[in-house]
Amino acid sequence: MTTLKGDFINLRALEPEDLSFLFTIENDESFWEVSHTQAPFSKYLLKQYLENAHLDIYEAKQLRLVIEDKKNKKPIGMIDVFDFNPQHKRAGIGILIHPDYQQKGIASEALKLLINYCFTYLQLHQLYANITTDNKNSIHLFTKHDFKKIGIKKDWILNNETYKDEILFQLIHLIRK
Repeated sequence: MTTLKGDFINLRALEPEDLSFLFTIENDESFWEVSHTQAPFSKYLLKQYLENAHLDIYEAKQLRLVIEDKKNKKPIGMIDVFDFNPQHKRAGIGILIHPDYQQKGIASEALKLLINYCFTYLQLHQLYANITTDNKNSIHLFTKHDFKKIGIKKDWILNNETYKDEILFQLIHLIRK
């Protein structure tokens, strides 16, 4: 079973050649709210990050995968497993698609692949996502993949001097016997 290869995309590990793409994405201020970033990243710092990207998820407690267009092998987004907790078998998921490739089903295919990977290979029991209430596209994406809204964190995210509520979504892997 191939879990990281889809019909239109592949999920793959970060490579040194991804520095330029990573620099562009990480320094795009329109993504800072969802990534909780407050300052730009230097190429030097990102290069160091890439040099350590080989660390095992059990050691780093996170995993970042590049979403790659299957036809031309071009990076078009990233999907993250973060806050990995092997003891309780859970992790958070974050996804980011370059604006040129949004609304094309790429995020949905990437999320489907990552869910399968997390439940099959990492043997997680549950995944979660934190999404601001105004991010309708992400809410639709995660609910489409059976994530359930389990709570709202009030005034959780401060952006441009305005507080936003954040919804906590959860997907529990039910094993049928």
